[in-house]
Amino acid sequence: AIQTLCAEIEAAVREGVSICILSDYKIDVGEIPVQAVFAVGAVHNHLIASGLRCDANLIVSTGAARDPHQIATLIGCGATAVYPYLSYHLLHEMCESGELVVDLDTAFKHYRRGINKGLMKILSKMGISTIASYRGAMLYEAVGFADEVVELCFPGLISRIQGSGFADFQKDQELLAESTWKDRKPISPGGLFKYIHGQEYHAFNPDVVQALHKVVRSGDYADWRTYADLVNGRPIATLRDLMEVKFNSSPIAVEQVEPLEKIVARFDSAGMSLGALSPEAHEALAEALNSLGGRSNSGEGGEDPNRYGTKKTSKIKQVASGRFGVTPHYLVNAEVIQIKIAQGAKPGEGGQLPGGKVNELIATLRYSVPGVTLISPPPHHDIYSIEDLAQLIFDLKQVNPDALVSVKLVSRPGVGTIAAGVAKAYADLITISGYDGGTAASPLTSIRYAGSPWELGLAETHQTLKANDLRDKIRVQADGGLKTGLDVIKAAILGAESFGFGTAPMVALGCKYLRI
Repeated sequence: AIQTLCAEIEAAVREGVSICILSDYKIDVGEIPVQAVFAVGAVHNHLIASGLRCDANLIVSTGAARDPHQIATLIGCGATAVYPYLSYHLLHEMCESGELVVDLDTAFKHYRRGINKGLMKILSKMGISTIASYRGAMLYEAVGFADEVVELCFPGLISRIQGSGFADFQKDQELLAESTWKDRKPISPGGLFKYIHGQEYHAFNPDVVQALHKVVRSGDYADWRTYADLVNGRPIATLRDLMEVKFNSSPIAVEQVEPLEKIVARFDSAGMSLGALSPEAHEALAEALNSLGGRSNSGEGGEDPNRYGTKKTSKIKQVASGRFGVTPHYLVNAEVIQIKIAQGAKPGEGGQLPGGKVNELIATLRYSVPGVTLISPPPHHDIYSIEDLAQLIFDLKQVNPDALVSVKLVSRPGVGTIAAGVAKAYADLITISGYDGGTAASPLTSIRYAGSPWELGLAETHQTLKANDLRDKIRVQADGGLKTGLDVIKAAILGAESFGFGTAPMVALGCKYLRI
């Protein structure tokens, strides 16, 4: 079907047609639509290969696109413009029924404004200022696409692992069509963004949260096994769930295994700032990690000097783009100074602490004013090259020669090359952060679509460092969604030497896990 569509569009353009509309509108019973992104990607690249792309505009009229990410994907794959007709139909119905208390024109205007703001944010994350520069750029990575899909629809797109082919996608469309044409019950909204029983699995399903709460209260190993079995036996939710550990046929005695105190010394808490967490939660995490022999991370909000030298101090002090709370006193009280380049759950975006959270204590620590929203910009404005990063690492080591310097990177294609540069800049540690962390300030679309699995970035980093004879010069950490010992084992097999935990300790601590 896709190849036929490409041939028909080529013939139409050769006959002088300058506007081609790819539409899935008015699909009849028994018809299966081609996914809009496959169609536009294939047609766009086919016209380029035929030397005709500049002679035609591709308009995508689809009910499958409704949010900025989906529309940006279509534009990035070559669409000149996108008409999300189903969104407009729904807005029309909601205005007619009184569910929306604004007139239709206002509803349309607000929807378009939201889409445009989302598109501008996506473009800005990639350092692009015009939609024309983004159109057809395909600044994506294919995760879980078979080569046949990439070669036909997205030639040149990075695809590091195999996955679903056209037969799998057709089966998905057939199942969707089957449920769509049933008159007996409405279509399920699914559980993509919010947990719904029987729908999409979430890593922190209610049963997982409840089991974790039970085990931290009881301390019973049987309760831990229940929690671990829920996590390790879950449906396929991450890349590591597809990996099965090969156990040696001749096991060794437990006494020959690295002792527990040395294992937990490799555990760190992820960077969570005072402000994102309450002082009580922030101090509790620090005290817990210090008692285990691990390290807690202050996050980018500074730290109360009264905690320095006590069991409540964070051994890892973070330096982020906003430099909030970063002073010589702050730096000399660190065992590790972490330069946060980006966050795994929202790469390309900065941090934001709403003004309502900025009380007297937080404002004092961040050298700001209470009630003022504090924003960390996406880039470090003094880091535009590996040489700039090396200069910052050098400067930090002048302030605190005894501290190790860590650099936090996000898992993405090419992170191995960046990690090699970081190692050559004399950093001591690298953290590879994956998308499945629980950064509270991350938009849902960023968590689901902007980040990449740490499994891919970690493996690439480990292999690139080995290929460049740099692996013995730096330690590598995995960060993002770690919950059980099996996660730690799989991360270690892929090359990690230490491990960062964020959401799980917060849930164990009793922080509310809200799904709004």
